[in-house]
This record gives sequence, structure tokens and C-alpha cells, in this order.
Amino acid sequence: MQQDKQAIHEKILLKPGTLWKRVQEQTEYALQCGALLTIPTEFEFIEQDGVRFLVRVLSNLARKDAVKQKQQTKTSSSQEFNPFLPYEEDLFVADISQTHVCILNKFNVVDNHLLIITRAFEEQETLLTLQDFAAMWACLAEVDGLVFYNGGKIAGASQRHKHLQLVPLPLIPDGLQIPIEPLLASAQFQDLITTIPQFPFVHAFTRLDPLSVQSPLKAAEVTLSQYRTLLHAVGLENSGRQSGAYNLLATREWMLIVPRSAESSSASLSHESFESISVNSLGFAGSLFVQNEQQMEIIKDIGPMTLLQKVAVATK
Repeated sequence: MQQDKQAIHEKILLKPGTLWKRVQEQTEYALQCGALLTIPTEFEFIEQDGVRFLVRVLSNLARKDAVKQKQQTKTSSSQEFNPFLPYEEDLFVADISQTHVCILNKFNVVDNHLLIITRAFEEQETLLTLQDFAAMWACLAEVDGLVFYNGGKIAGASQRHKHLQLVPLPLIPDGLQIPIEPLLASAQFQDLITTIPQFPFVHAFTRLDPLSVQSPLKAAEVTLSQYRTLLHAVGLENSGRQSGAYNLLATREWMLIVPRSAESSSASLSHESFESISVNSLGFAGSLFVQNEQQMEIIKDIGPMTLLQKVAVATK
């Protein structure tokens, strides 16, 4: 264990007190040079089961699709394009460690949306490691935010290259830190792991120590152990590669895992004339994205919590 601590210590490269300034500087530069392609949105609040869900309509996905198609043409038909290997230098924010770097999300919807990516290729469906959590805590020490991980395509991952994501809090300006915050307060702990009574789907929830930001390396060890306990609690095997898709969300104060049954709602909503509504980790924080007004009406019709239930594993 002491060797593991030393190994991680040698890999932490992020200088304390520098990340947020670098985010602001690189965002300004990337916008000016055209590397950062922000997707404009309009939003509404839809309430269900005590949560005011933030639902954004992505008004311009054509530019994102065009860029992706252009990138794909640069690779052979037999080779899958990887935007992180190498990553765009104009999106680079900081070296976190010898295993991870921080870059801007090229197609951001949320301001200052960061990606924590592995330098070498690792599959998104491999389980998170001590190094992943060390990188996570190094960033959380600098930015009070929500870190999330889409564990596999079914969970909303758009790239195979392993990457965690971080968005600053609050998610709603002049509002709650996170839309699901009112429900988290109802969690009753008799052990390390518990559940949220109002969630109608399989999940597991645990508290984290906010003072962990003072020692990201030690926090990584504790968080890795809690992560493995969460996996076990929801029936996912801990054997190097995940046994099922899941979403993971973490702040300085808590961590939540949700196994997934589907990537989108199309198979279960009986709205065949409309495109499917994809849900990633942010959906379980209370922040959803739709591509058009028709999808917005579907969510209003069935309710956002019902949507989450349909793409997760419903409780019996």
C-alpha cells in the first residue's frame, strides 16, 4: 500500500491553485480560435417527485455532427476515430498526473465542462482505478463540481477512450447545487451504503468526506474502496472489466451509482415517430437533454423521473 501511495504521489503533476485559472484562459483561447464549439440551448424546468428537473433543448447539433464526420474521414474505414489520442492541443488545460490530463469538452453545453482523460488508451468499460480517483480528487480540490462517468455505450458514453467528466457547481444558476439535492437529504445511513427512498430504480449511494480535498491521494484510496462496495451493492462484478453498464456521479460530499438497462427511452415509451431520448449520468443528477421540442413534450407527458426509471433497472 505504501508503494501505491508513493507511485501516485510521483504522478500528480497538477500544481495547486492553478486549474481554474487555466480553465478560464484556455476557454477564452479555444473560443477565439474555433476549437471550442459550444452548443447553444434553451431550457425548461419539469417537476416530478419533488425534483425540478432541468431539461435543455440542444438547438444546434448539426455543427457537431459535421465536425465528427470530418474527423471520421481522416481515418481509415477500419479504424475507429479517437479524439483523445491525440487530443487537440487547443483544448488542453493541464497535466493532472503521469496517467491523466484535463482538456475542455469540445462540444460543451455546460460552461467550463472538463474531461479527465487517460494519456494512454484504456477502454471506457474497464473499471475505475486508483489513478482515476487520484485524478478526480486532484481536480475536485481545485473546482467544486460534479464528476460523472458514463460506464459504457448503454450508459451514454460516446467515446471508448476512458474519460471522466467534471462540470462546476451549481448546475442551475441561482438555484440548488444539483436538482436532485432535495432527495439526497432523505437518505438514512445505517451502514456505509444506502439508497434514496424516492428513486424508483436500482442504485446505491454513499457519503464522501469533503475534507478529502485536502489530501487527494489518500482520498483516492478510500474512494476506490467505496466504489467497489457500490458496484457490489448493485450487483455489478468487480473483476477488471465491468459486468454491466452504469452511471457514476460524485461530488466532494457523495457518490452515486446507477446500473443501466438501456441507452435511451425509445424501446419503452411507445413514441415510435420521435427520435429516442438519450440519457447519460447527468440525467440522474436531474439534468436532461433533448434534441427538439417533440422530445421535450415526451418528457412532459411521461415525467422525467419515469424516463430515468425506464433507462435504469426498475426496483421490484
